[in-house]
Amino acid sequence: MGLRQTMRRVPGRTDHVVVVGAGLAGLAAALRLRGAGREVTLVERAAGPGGRAGRVEQSGYALDTGPSVFTAPEIVADTLAAVGERLEDRLPLRRLDTSYRAQFADGTHLDVHADPDAFAAEVAALCGPVEADALRRYLADLAELYRLQLDTFIDRNLDSPLDLLGPELVALARRGGFGRLSRHVGRYFADDRLRRLFSFQALYAGVSPFRAIAAYAVIAQLDIGAGVWHPAGGIAAVPRALAAAAADAGVAVRYGASVAELSTSGNRVDAVVLADGERLPADAVVVTTDAPHTLVPGLRGPRRPVYSPSCVALHLGVRAELPGQAHHTISFGHAWEQVFDELTRDGRPMSDPSLLISMPSVTDRSLAPEGGQVLSVVAPTPNLDPHSGGNPELDWTALGPRYREELLATLESRGFSGVTDAIEVEHMDTPLSWAAQGMAAGTPFALAHTFGQTGPFRTPTLPRRGPENVVLAGSSVQPGVGVPMVLISGRLAAERITGQVRR
Repeated sequence: MGLRQTMRRVPGRTDHVVVVGAGLAGLAAALRLRGAGREVTLVERAAGPGGRAGRVEQSGYALDTGPSVFTAPEIVADTLAAVGERLEDRLPLRRLDTSYRAQFADGTHLDVHADPDAFAAEVAALCGPVEADALRRYLADLAELYRLQLDTFIDRNLDSPLDLLGPELVALARRGGFGRLSRHVGRYFADDRLRRLFSFQALYAGVSPFRAIAAYAVIAQLDIGAGVWHPAGGIAAVPRALAAAAADAGVAVRYGASVAELSTSGNRVDAVVLADGERLPADAVVVTTDAPHTLVPGLRGPRRPVYSPSCVALHLGVRAELPGQAHHTISFGHAWEQVFDELTRDGRPMSDPSLLISMPSVTDRSLAPEGGQVLSVVAPTPNLDPHSGGNPELDWTALGPRYREELLATLESRGFSGVTDAIEVEHMDTPLSWAAQGMAAGTPFALAHTFGQTGPFRTPTLPRRGPENVVLAGSSVQPGVGVPMVLISGRLAAERITGQVRR
């Protein structure tokens, strides 16, 4: 396997661990630690679990205000298995037959199926048999890229670039993994619609597909290649299931508990101090906050951070049937390269937006009253950091209501007619509200996955600065952004304390 460095671990006693934050990363860490026999206290400032995976419930509507696409359920299953639980007992899942409906500006659409034969048939009907053959080759390439990267780059703690040395790195380079994503996709597909479909995911990593390295094509493997699932009760059911399993396993869960500071003795933290002055003794601490350097003594933030674009997320409960719509729709505008320049260079909202529209009540009727639907629209926008191409001068207090009207008008024009007049419940987040929730640069997507902020160059789960018994997890550290990644980060953080657990 080439050179492998020994994973650094927290030295000394680690019997009692305090985990700060009951988002997905904190919950994953708490379950892993408890499964390894540690006494664990989980503290969360909110009234319940979830972190970014929030929920608004009103008038019979249940709106998920965080992630809307759920992939890689095997990672949740593995997390629950750490305490002897089974996924099917805690979280019923349904695989979506249509992972996405891709809606293009020319009026055509393509249903992306989890079954490759059904997907290829759709592509053949829309784009022709040559592109369908290219699709089969590309899906095989995605699966191989994912295999090469999972154990080497994603699912392990990295302390040094030397950790990457091995045959997988050579194989990835030979497959063009360090070229540009847009060119990599373009080598397979001539149809611009398919090029867009397989490159828009770079935005999930906070990078334009025209600047992202081809290795990020693996993001498409998680949703297009491997399929999309729906948890019964919505995405917020995931952290609720993990929290319930943690409590049943003996994790002491404290909600409504804000952390004021970490108390140190020598080069170790000896207690987590809550806002009311209560001290929680700790042999080790896992911190999952978005900007951990603001809490951890001696820890430095990234020197020249580059943050992902932000978004406006509009969540609606509407008294309308909206027949014929898919669970997830990717609605592409006419413009393409131009809108990425607007987001990441010019600091202005997309003039011709591409949107992710989710309507989970199509699949799960428990989320809306009879005759109603829940709908979420995610529109990428600039963040608030000028050094990342963002724009702190955008006045979202004034711009927000106008942008809401623009989004609704765009929805109406793209087939969701009647939405505006049927709204009964709504919730909207903008870069300003993300910043108010403590998210750096006003983005829920954390640090962008630029080359210098990826793999061993991203903040490790066990930093070299700061107290020796503080471990980090969450979107801002390895391996990165997204539901699967933060769940993995929770496991990687736990293994810095317990040692690697073979699965």
